[in-house]
Amino acid sequence: MKITLEEIRRKAVVNTLDGACFGYADDLVADTETKLVLALLIRGRPKLFGILGREEDILIPWEKIDTIGKDAILVKTEGTAETTDRFINGGGIVEKFLGIFGITR
Repeated sequence: MKITLEEIRRKAVVNTLDGACFGYADDLVADTETKLVLALLIRGRPKLFGILGREEDILIPWEKIDTIGKDAILVKTEGTAETTDRFINGGGIVEKFLGIFGITR
């Protein structure tokens, strides 16, 4: 199967171990000497419309990619629940904002 970077960018990246969604692929990391794709890059989400910077970028090694399907890229990776939770819960922005006023959830 052949696929373009544009087609990859339209696919959600999902962890098959816990069903969490990392977001959408933004780019590929390639080695120009070996001509191999090394990783899938997912840019960190902007904090407060980018005013407070971004979350950390996520690099998923190419060998961790299980399947590239019609609608999603399925990856099998462990040790990323904390990063995944940050994506799902809005990166902790709500907690930081509430913390300014001394409110905790």
